[in-house]
Amino acid sequence: MKNWKDTLKELLQTVVTSVVIVFLLTTFILIPVRVEGRSMYPLLKEGDIGLSFILGRHFGLERFDIVVLRSERLSYPIVKRIIGLPGESVSFRDNTLYINGEAVAEGFLAEDVITADLDIQLQEDEYFVMGDNRGVSRDSRYYGPFSAAEILSKDILVLWPFTEAGLK
Repeated sequence: MKNWKDTLKELLQTVVTSVVIVFLLTTFILIPVRVEGRSMYPLLKEGDIGLSFILGRHFGLERFDIVVLRSERLSYPIVKRIIGLPGESVSFRDNTLYINGEAVAEGFLAEDVITADLDIQLQEDEYFVMGDNRGVSRDSRYYGPFSAAEILSKDILVLWPFTEAGLK
């Protein structure tokens, strides 16, 4: 029969091991995400909870990837979609996206989404991000471009609500 010291020792080992595992997971592999606001509607809804993949950003960032960003300009992490990649010219004219002068379809947008005209030239370490719900999104049009270092993770595995569960 175990005495109370052995039981306490096992409990402490379990707690310390659990804390170390959670720390390693949330530092190098996954970060928890809670969607705030309606800027990514209808893909992501306010209150959606999931996990985003830190390692994903190290395997390359592509146009239209969903990313989680953190910056000195932000009071909390935000979720947006990459529109422009480093070194590109990004323009919107008559609600059409142009990358380096070539029209690019944004098939993920709802039909009623309007994007105001704009022109921006990205530097070598800059990404232009926008929310899918352009009318309410505070994104690169407001904050300016983001650097690769400000991109925490890519893709979101929605866990809650269960009816919306899946990789986004």
